[in-house]
Amino acid sequence: MSQTHEISPRSGVAFLLDAGQELTVIDPRGGQVADLLAISRSDIREKISSGRTLDYAEKIYLTTGNKLYSNRSNVMLEIVADTVGRHDFLLTPCSEATFRLCYDNEPPHQGCHGNLAYALAPFGVADDDIPVAFNCFMNVPVDGVTGGFSVQPPLSKAGDSIRFRAEMDLIIGLTACSAPASNGGSFKPIHYRIEN
Repeated sequence: MSQTHEISPRSGVAFLLDAGQELTVIDPRGGQVADLLAISRSDIREKISSGRTLDYAEKIYLTTGNKLYSNRSNVMLEIVADTVGRHDFLLTPCSEATFRLCYDNEPPHQGCHGNLAYALAPFGVADDDIPVAFNCFMNVPVDGVTGGFSVQPPLSKAGDSIRFRAEMDLIIGLTACSAPASNGGSFKPIHYRIEN
């Protein structure tokens, strides 16, 4: 049986995921976002791409059966199970600037961008190389007429999860999101496990 790992609130980790392995991201308490990055181990310049993925999927809400592509149009991950069905792939990881520009009454925080940059630095990934993350459980409704959007609390309940299968050898960055709006105003841990 695979081990379940915990990411503390408002923090992030990085780890290796081999081709064929499955990564399950779990919201243990409900209502918590997890930012996920995938980077090719063979060339860290190849990384997850929101633009390529949404272009090929022809939709913005991705779920079971959808593939996540790299900036080189290679499949990095496939979603093989999803108990929530609502995630975001439009918004960039929250950062120090997010807190400065969007949260007037919140103390400064390095956000998911800073947490990802710190966790991925040992793999040679620079701060400016952090792309748009796949935001597991993040709920961003989009108005079909105006294109306006809002960040709403996640729809995930305690124990909900999303499972990915790796299609190449990857470096994964994963956070327990730090932005108040993304998480309904509270911060909780994220769990994950890797299975062969």
